[in-house]
Amino acid sequence: MAADRDGGVMQPAHPETLGAGAQAPAPSASRWSHLGPLAVFLIIAVFLGIGLTLDPREIPSPLIDKPVPQFRLEPVKGRTLGLATEDLKGEVSVVNVFASWCTACRDEHPLWMALARQRALPIHGLNYKDKPDDAVRWLAELGDPYTRTGADLNGRVGIDWGVYGVPETFVIDRQGRIRDKIIGAITRKTVDERLLPMVRRLQAEGAPAAGGMNR
Repeated sequence: MAADRDGGVMQPAHPETLGAGAQAPAPSASRWSHLGPLAVFLIIAVFLGIGLTLDPREIPSPLIDKPVPQFRLEPVKGRTLGLATEDLKGEVSVVNVFASWCTACRDEHPLWMALARQRALPIHGLNYKDKPDDAVRWLAELGDPYTRTGADLNGRVGIDWGVYGVPETFVIDRQGRIRDKIIGAITRKTVDERLLPMVRRLQAEGAPAAGGMNR
């Protein structure tokens, strides 16, 4: 600051009185420091919002059109036929992942019993993380629609199949490839509009032509 003629102290110039060549002081970086966490929060919120709009039942399985995993399971307690990779070749079949502790499994079970009575196709069960005695009681109470039933006691086979919840249902073609995955309990609509049409198409694909049949 400089003294004026009268010995007083001159006041600093206001920004608006600065010359054209002068520049106002830059804003402090601390003013913008709070925007970093805010931006991160907004990005996370956007992705969470998008995730909530997705239906997990519509998420495609990476195993579609690929061979079923290599596995071998002992039968559920009291049954004689377990389930293994080689059992899923030669005919179109379904693998239903179920558990006695699964409420939705109980809801869909009458439909599996009806399909078993119709003999539409082999239905195999993959009993997931269940106690052996609980699985036995559950099948005794509700009925057993399964041709083969493997006991996945620790869930390791389920991991190989990409199972992250029960029930889940896989449609397997004659070559032992997974052709469809249904997440959640099947309904009458699912059976009529998705499951059976897929099964019939796969059965027709593998059927020998009339002219090629042995006589």
